[in-house]
Amino acid sequence: MLGKIIDATMTFFDNHPSGRILNRFSKDIGNVDEFVPLSLLTVIVTFLNLVAMFVTICVMNYWMILPTAFLLLICSVFAAVFQPSNRNIKRTEGVTKSPIYTHLASSLQGLTTIRAFNAQELLQNQFDKHQNVHSAAYYMYLAIYNAFAFWIDFISTIYVGIVIFSFFFIASDVRFGNVGLALIKLFQIELIQYAMKIWSDLETQMTSVERVNDYTELTPEIQSGQVTLPKSWPSNGNIDFNKIFMRYTQDGAFVLYNVSFKIQAGEKIGIVGRTGAGKTSIVSALFRLYDFDGSITIDEVDSKSISLNDLRSKIAIIPQEPVLFLGTLRKNLDLFDEFDDSQLWSALEDVKLKDALSDLPSGLDTMILEGGENFSVGQKQLLCLVRAMLRNVNIVVMDEATANVDLRTDALIQATMRRKFRQCTVITIAHRLDTVMDSDKILVLESGCVVEFDTPDALLQNVNGFFYNYVKKSYQLG
Repeated sequence: MLGKIIDATMTFFDNHPSGRILNRFSKDIGNVDEFVPLSLLTVIVTFLNLVAMFVTICVMNYWMILPTAFLLLICSVFAAVFQPSNRNIKRTEGVTKSPIYTHLASSLQGLTTIRAFNAQELLQNQFDKHQNVHSAAYYMYLAIYNAFAFWIDFISTIYVGIVIFSFFFIASDVRFGNVGLALIKLFQIELIQYAMKIWSDLETQMTSVERVNDYTELTPEIQSGQVTLPKSWPSNGNIDFNKIFMRYTQDGAFVLYNVSFKIQAGEKIGIVGRTGAGKTSIVSALFRLYDFDGSITIDEVDSKSISLNDLRSKIAIIPQEPVLFLGTLRKNLDLFDEFDDSQLWSALEDVKLKDALSDLPSGLDTMILEGGENFSVGQKQLLCLVRAMLRNVNIVVMDEATANVDLRTDALIQATMRRKFRQCTVITIAHRLDTVMDSDKILVLESGCVVEFDTPDALLQNVNGFFYNYVKKSYQLG
């Protein structure tokens, strides 16, 4: 299941919050591993005991064949009514639990921001709302089961009375030993309710099997890969977007509409636009995170004809939100042990981190906490820059990489980019216009369409253009 989720499309993660996925790995996997086998064994043993009880009673007193058949018929009708309702409510209970996990995870992740804005009460109210919805579903599940148990016990009590009446008034010639054996077996009548409960629980737990199975049958990303590439590809870094149409869902709006532009080898391209204009969508298309119509060629090779592993390994990205994994600093920089210590320290020195990290007792073997909590945001961003430098690729993407860092770190990143990626094709997405003013060209997006693409000087000459207005508003706000 984990392998299928890792290979799933980005659309899957857009439609499935982290809490729902965690619920599969915690509750559903727990049910499949522990409760389903145990419940199945219990159901088999219990039903065999009930069969033995009914057979014994009917053999001792054949007058009980008809009441026994009637009892089983009534129980079957009750079960046919109860099971579907119970199964649906239990499924609802499981679904309503996922928002609790999602809310709790996001609240813990943003705890500092929540306290800074004094939003504890708001988040508490939201949590209580999710909890109340789940509690209502769980209460309904308990209420339906208790009602079912009451009527099963009621019918079973009547059956016990009929058995006793039959032995004393109808089949009075039966030997006392046989009567005693039948009555001892009759004490197991309570197993009817227990068997129905276990069977219901088993059916309910089978929804966990169904949910896990759904995740094991996820559609993976389309790998393609008809073209065998040389190790040096892409040697230049030419990129050609040709009539790209892309949307995140099959019926959703286009996030990129008829996008066409060319980037020459070694050019530094800045991408600007309002929020939702399609800046990040350009990067998503370049990495083939979503399906699109049209073609993107890199050094004359169609990206759709390349395997995803080859394509993504040849493009470095410095994301807006730096990601560090739980483990050593060395593994975060060089996961596959491709570089020696001298190369790692040299790269760290280029971003002015060598002095700070060399003072750590364990050096490159320093453990990084979950989410990189023992590093500042600026340091984490610089470590992501080191990763890109070590990749030694000819295409680098900066997805608003300096949006969350201070001006000093921003200047350091920009200087390092100019020095280390001088020969590379660099695509920079930024909200701060000053970070792309020294680009060779600037791509201006509006509602998923390319509205301008030229040098900064040429764009500023057009007083009616989008970029000119962006710069004008930026200086007015400044």
